Amino acid sequence: MSGPPAQRGPRLRDRGLRIGRLEPGEQDAITDVPGVRVGHVTVWRDAPQVARTGVTAIVPGDDLVGSPLRAGAAVLNGAGEMTGFVTASEWRMIETPVYLTSTMAVGRIYDGAVSVAIDSDPLVADEVVIPVVGECDDSWLSTAAPVQVEAADAGRAVAAAADGPVAEGAVGAGTGMVCFGWKGGIGTASRRVGEHVIGALVLANFGSAPDLRFDGVPVGRELPDPGEAPPPAGSCIAVLATDLPLDGAQLERLARRAGLGLARTGSVAHHGSGEIFLAFSVAGRRPRGTGSTAPGHPEEALNDVFTAAVEATEAAVLNCLWAAPDVTGREARTTPGLPHEQVLRLLGRAG
Repeated sequence: MSGPPAQRGPRLRDRGLRIGRLEPGEQDAITDVPGVRVGHVTVWRDAPQVARTGVTAIVPGDDLVGSPLRAGAAVLNGAGEMTGFVTASEWRMIETPVYLTSTMAVGRIYDGAVSVAIDSDPLVADEVVIPVVGECDDSWLSTAAPVQVEAADAGRAVAAAADGPVAEGAVGAGTGMVCFGWKGGIGTASRRVGEHVIGALVLANFGSAPDLRFDGVPVGRELPDPGEAPPPAGSCIAVLATDLPLDGAQLERLARRAGLGLARTGSVAHHGSGEIFLAFSVAGRRPRGTGSTAPGHPEEALNDVFTAAVEATEAAVLNCLWAAPDVTGREARTTPGLPHEQVLRLLGRAG
């Protein structure tokens, strides 16, 4: 295959399938949150080494250095990495786009993210900045060493970022990822809470084939064996965005709910897996250097917010699986895309 395969379609909602009870946003994507854009750089080559990898950037508006966004972070199983996690946990903020890539490429994309920040605000040279870079291991399909992405790919992903529909599956950071033994990668979804939106984007690279659950139906037990696959201890980075005016503590609680969304799809957060979650709000930015407190959202009104986070994360994983096609990578390994018609038959049989 000379280039990346096309995304499979139509999407789940276009097949009449909606995960959960809440209404999705217009795009059923993280870009339904006002000002949030997503860009991908896909690295696909067969020589001198096989590369099935890339970079994905989630860009929540401009001037993040001067006006950081309130954020919160949580971890379900920590065999992974996200730079900026401590800052999000302690200072309750992020000050750069969120970058996703492969495990060995974190340092290179961090360097590129610093360059992007300096280009956007020359004061960074005096103030310093801590980029957010999350990773999953795509070495089942992509050669891990030497590193296959360039530092400049961080800037390219930001330059490519757009609102509207988001490419899913084997694209950007998701190009070489495997989920439940099937082709995984990038997935996104959103859910409405009144006039507001909770959006999720996942880098899905986890799970064991028999554990896959699709809208509560244990389809993994009855689908054919997808064949040779990496150990189930992969990873999943989940990023949640909202336009609700949540404070830092509430955003941490929101981020933690991503783990419940993964569990609904069949994740057990294996011992060697890295389930790391970040949530941010585009509402109520704060000047750099000020405190992290904010009015927040009424505590008694958080239940639907948490429900939206769980449903959006679950749907993002399933959208990822639905979009990803067969991909052949290093050592001629082929990871198949989820068999649509068989899944639909199992769902139909379950009512």
